[in-house]
Amino acid sequence: MTEQTDDSGRLRHLLTLEGLPRATIARLLDRARALLPDAHGGTALRGILAGRAVCTLFFEPSTRTRSSFQLAATRLGADVVDFNAASSSARKGESDVDTLRTLEAMGVHAFVVRHAEDGAVAELAAAAGPGTALVNAGDGRNAHPTQGLLDMLALRQAKGDDFSRLKVLIVGDVRHSRVARSDLHALRALGAGEIRVCGPQSLLPDPVVTAGCVVTTDLDAALDGVDAVMMLRLQRERMVGGLVPSLEQYHRDYGLTTRRLRAAADGAVVLHPGPMNRGVEIDAEVADGPQSLVLRQVANGVAVRMAVLEEVLGAAG
Repeated sequence: MTEQTDDSGRLRHLLTLEGLPRATIARLLDRARALLPDAHGGTALRGILAGRAVCTLFFEPSTRTRSSFQLAATRLGADVVDFNAASSSARKGESDVDTLRTLEAMGVHAFVVRHAEDGAVAELAAAAGPGTALVNAGDGRNAHPTQGLLDMLALRQAKGDDFSRLKVLIVGDVRHSRVARSDLHALRALGAGEIRVCGPQSLLPDPVVTAGCVVTTDLDAALDGVDAVMMLRLQRERMVGGLVPSLEQYHRDYGLTTRRLRAAADGAVVLHPGPMNRGVEIDAEVADGPQSLVLRQVANGVAVRMAVLEEVLGAAG
């Protein structure tokens, strides 16, 4: 696997949160929190990456992730190249590596990559030049590290930096979710007190993914006393065959409703990476309710991605 860090511990690439030490994750979260006041407007930080070029190299559709990375790069003063695979030479048979090297030759310094294949971003990082940084914006079912970071920042804002007493529940299509994997890696690294995973048996992953977690198919039992509930999108585009009998049955058994949420601890918060299937994995009253951190997650995305770009491009102070 391509090394993510250099000899000093600075990130060269961000491919996964798996194996990253707590100190590295905490440093990125601390920096993102410091960047929040400048994340949504202003030009105060535009000198940080002035003259650097960042390419959003997306082979899969995206709204939140692509837009927030573009805003993050712009806030830091980078030139942004938006690569659309649907209208590129990739349609003519050019390989992903050749696409990367072509853009590198034009002076692109960092690539933010989303790809349908597990491990595809790590393969591009291995092929990149020594001065080029790769950031994984989601690859297959494998990882979505910046989503994991912004989820952790939202949890910190709501519950404080010490996760040791937190009970956190991840619900839904864990089998197909790169977000769930990154959240699990981050929660373990940050010392979450108890991690619970719940979903239908057909949507639970290999036990190695949930090692150390309390795993159950009973949502009502899983919700008992938890401090945070992370709902996952039902990823029908990654499913093969009828893993879920019907959306109505899924909502009946695993949809988060106001009634169900009452079983959680007082002050429990709800997260969802989006896009939400309202009325399937989460009811509108919960998604838009006072316990929801969904919009805070989105707002945190720009600051988190600023912190990551700053670090991988060697601009962090």
